[in-house]
Amino acid sequence: MAAETVDAVVIGMGPGGEDAAGRLAKAGLEVVGVEGRLVGGECPYYACVPTKMMIRAANTLAEARRVNALAGAATVRPDWAPVAARIRDEATDDWDDTVAVERFEKAGGRFVRGWGRITAQGEVTVQAADGPRIFHVRKAIVLNPGTSPAIPPIPGLAETPYWTNRDAVAVTEVPESLIVLGGGPVASEFAQVFARFGAGVTMLVRSRLLSRNEPEAGELLAEVFAAEGITVLSGVEATRVEHDGHRFAVHLDNGEVRHAQHLLVAAGRHTDLAALGVGAVGLDEHAGRIAVDAHMRAADGVWAVGDVTGHGAFTHMSMYEARIAANDILGAATESGDYRAVPHVTFTDPEVGGVGLTEAQARAAGVRVSVGVSPIPSSARGWIHKAGNEGFVKLVADADRGVLVGATSVGPTGGEVLSALVVAVHAGVPVHTLREMIYAYPTFHRAIESALDDLH
Repeated sequence: MAAETVDAVVIGMGPGGEDAAGRLAKAGLEVVGVEGRLVGGECPYYACVPTKMMIRAANTLAEARRVNALAGAATVRPDWAPVAARIRDEATDDWDDTVAVERFEKAGGRFVRGWGRITAQGEVTVQAADGPRIFHVRKAIVLNPGTSPAIPPIPGLAETPYWTNRDAVAVTEVPESLIVLGGGPVASEFAQVFARFGAGVTMLVRSRLLSRNEPEAGELLAEVFAAEGITVLSGVEATRVEHDGHRFAVHLDNGEVRHAQHLLVAAGRHTDLAALGVGAVGLDEHAGRIAVDAHMRAADGVWAVGDVTGHGAFTHMSMYEARIAANDILGAATESGDYRAVPHVTFTDPEVGGVGLTEAQARAAGVRVSVGVSPIPSSARGWIHKAGNEGFVKLVADADRGVLVGATSVGPTGGEVLSALVVAVHAGVPVHTLREMIYAYPTFHRAIESALDDLH
């Protein structure tokens, strides 16, 4: 097939790729979007959207179980059927991306289903169902390959029918028992969801829950999980996995063997840079990420956005970087990448939100740190809320500059309370200005004021 010449090719149509491709197409460029899976990426089909539907349902069950402590009596009977139906019909269109493809094409783009690879400077080859297609690119190649579940090399694991997040989202029945391998956001969210729907859940965690957050967050979540019947084994590693056709047996380095009906592997994500062909433009194919400058430029004529840049595997990060890259490609750059105040939320109950540096990260960076903490149950709103009020606000300040460099918000609406703290860290709002603000009473966010008072 003869090569086609276009202005831009976007390899990977996840949230960032779709956003960048749409912006470039709307600006009048001839754009080809390439995706081997589903347009929209992991978020709308296997992560952000369907998992939050699962969490919404699980949290509704938890609230119903709190009726006895607050409002009388209630009997709760979990049923996964409406959750599975909502994910299939409302979130994913039964894992069909027709709507997303049509949206991109209506914006002026051209879509090619297949796997794209840089094969020379300014050249992309797509392995499509009907054979390879070659594109010569005048202006820009944008890389947004996303990530795939990382499968640890545990003996026996590859030969078993383990789940990843993609399998767990699509289940039509709750397992009787589940082992979760991992302790990060994905592992924690799934563990609590399935436990609240009646599964017996055991988590196998190498270090601690939510190890990238403040340690207090993981400790509190472990207490909540224990109260809900979730077994968390910290500081353990799986040494062998077996499956007898019905159940899993996971052997641990401490000699224990744990059994369950299903095994969910949530042990991180990875990207195959060699498959992208980045070596053709002088980039290291064996690196863990693609280094970019402040405008997302990775090489001459190549931009990268999203998980692959290593700035955070979040949809909001991917779309943020897509905006910067697209504007740079169009010669309309107005901003540079700024990662001082990257927000992240784990949607467990309580929600765990964080922004900026943790206390340990700030100290390691040489910051003279002051810290303030306010427990949510000690606040007026936390006391009123009562059942399910676990949480805290923790602030990390640069004592010399008088600004916040990091914050953590854990609580029933921890992710929403975080928004004020993101503004404070991003804008470098002076601590004395934050102390002079009026915080509405009685709100969860008023705990920020108490944490400011505690800075020392």
